[in-house]
Amino acid sequence: MNLEADVCIVGAGPGGALLGYLLAKNGISTIVLERHAGIDKEFRGEHLNQDGEHVLKKYNLFDQVKQAGMLLMERVEYWHHGDVIKTVTPADGEQHVGIHIPQRNLLNVLIQQSKPYKDYNLMMGTKVTELLFTKNGRVNGLKALKGDEEVIIRCKIVVGADGRFSTVRKLAEMPFTTIKHGYDLLWAKIPSPKDWEPTIKNALVDGKQLALFSQAGGFIQIGWNIEEDSFPTLKKQSFAPFIEQVLTAFPELTETVRQHIQSWNDFILLKVQSCQCPTWAKDGVVIFGDAAHTMSPTGAFGINCALLDADVLADVIIEALDKQDVSAAQLRKLEHVRRADIEKLQKQQMVKEETYQENFTVPVLS
Repeated sequence: MNLEADVCIVGAGPGGALLGYLLAKNGISTIVLERHAGIDKEFRGEHLNQDGEHVLKKYNLFDQVKQAGMLLMERVEYWHHGDVIKTVTPADGEQHVGIHIPQRNLLNVLIQQSKPYKDYNLMMGTKVTELLFTKNGRVNGLKALKGDEEVIIRCKIVVGADGRFSTVRKLAEMPFTTIKHGYDLLWAKIPSPKDWEPTIKNALVDGKQLALFSQAGGFIQIGWNIEEDSFPTLKKQSFAPFIEQVLTAFPELTETVRQHIQSWNDFILLKVQSCQCPTWAKDGVVIFGDAAHTMSPTGAFGINCALLDADVLADVIIEALDKQDVSAAQLRKLEHVRRADIEKLQKQQMVKEETYQENFTVPVLS
């Protein structure tokens, strides 16, 4: 199969899907490739902050996503020995301290809004295998596999929106530096007890963060920091003492935890790392979101950064095609706008992680 387009976006996560919508809306022929066959894959970074909310509202998408299903967080709590010792509530003029949006709800809206445009083509179950280059080294397309069929796509710009292990970044030979954070993360999802309020609850267990994130649809996501690379050793130990620590921190979860977390297999391991790339662009190719700057889970910045990147990149690409200039210099205008903010947030994440225990300091009364 041979196809042509102005832009080919690799990755139909929130950032790639939004970029595809914005480009198609502006009359730019766009092909979006997604290696998964559907949009229901498990996704753990689903909390929007005010930045992500602003982007959706800017394009009149927020109300549609709200109708599809979301949950506004009322407060953030810090628990110590069964008591709330610190509470963060919405700032003046704000209605929440974060929003949980299931990825399928967000992607459904973005994709359905994109499909009516004749210049939009979404190809699910399609995996990139090779970038194509002109004689002078500019990227001008790619090869992919859709099932057993090879697909050749010729385009003016290839965009890598394919996450922390980006294939586009690898094929374009874009260097990156991995930043270790000293911990990994175990995720689990359980039904929430009756009358559970939409909150984010934090506790300290053996000096490590244990967090509960309320989710739309009546669920709680448990996020538990563990020592980096310690999971293989943990799995060889008894499961019972480990889970008892969760119940000690949040005894109201006893019934649902015992019913739905019964072994190590009920947890999903996330290897925590962030990364920085010296450049996000070469001639004819640009990367963004986690492909360009992987974020750690702290603060749930990842999805919001990807949406902000997509908003800026859409204008950069529109200008590039209008000027018939797809050089690295033109595409790096994304970096000029976004890099400083990204690196500032990454530093904030490190500080938050290093100072997390300070949230549990209980004042000594004289």
